[in-house]
Amino acid sequence: MRIAVLASGNGSNFEVIAQAVKDKEIPADLVLLFSDHHDAYVLERGKKFGVPCESFELKEFSDKKSYEAALLALLKKYDVELVVLAGYMRIIGKDLLTEFPNRIVNIHPALLPNFPGLHGIKDAYEAGVKETGVTIHYVDSGVDTGPIIAQGKVQVSENDSLSDLETKIHQVEHQLYPQVLADIVKEANSKL
Repeated sequence: MRIAVLASGNGSNFEVIAQAVKDKEIPADLVLLFSDHHDAYVLERGKKFGVPCESFELKEFSDKKSYEAALLALLKKYDVELVVLAGYMRIIGKDLLTEFPNRIVNIHPALLPNFPGLHGIKDAYEAGVKETGVTIHYVDSGVDTGPIIAQGKVQVSENDSLSDLETKIHQVEHQLYPQVLADIVKEANSKL
C-alpha cells in the first residue's frame, strides 16, 4: 500500500510513522510527505528518511478549491492509496474525501467526541478532566467527527502542567498511530 503523510508542523508523528515503515512494522511504502508550510520542520524529517517531500501553501492559490485540486493532483501523481494526517492543520475538502473514501486517517489529541478542533489538549486541560487521550479516526466532512478507529487513554493528575499533559499525549500518539496504521494496511493487504 502506498501511503502519503500530510503534516503542517514539527512532524514527531511523521517521524514515528516513517521509522515504523522503515522497520517494516507498517507493511507499506511511504511515497510522499506533503506540508502546507514550506518552512515546516517535518520536511527536514522527511529528507532524513529519504521520503519525497513536496510543499505548497494556500496563499499561493486563488482559493481553497484550487489548493485542494493541486493537492489531489499531487496525491494521484504518487499513486497514493492511503492518506495519513499527522498534524495537518487544514480541513479536508469534498474532492479529497470523494477521491479517498475511508482512506484518510487522522489523529486527534483528545478522546473524541470530546474536545474536537485545534486545541484538544489545552481544552481538556482547562476543563479539568481526569482522563483524556488520543483518537485515531477516518476523516469525513466534519471537524473530528469521522468514524473512530482507536483510542488511547491518558490519565491527568492534579499536578500535571499543560506541558506535562502534552508530553503524555504525544507518548500515546507515538505508540498508537503506527500500530493502528499497521492494522489498517494489513487488513487492506489481506483483501487484495
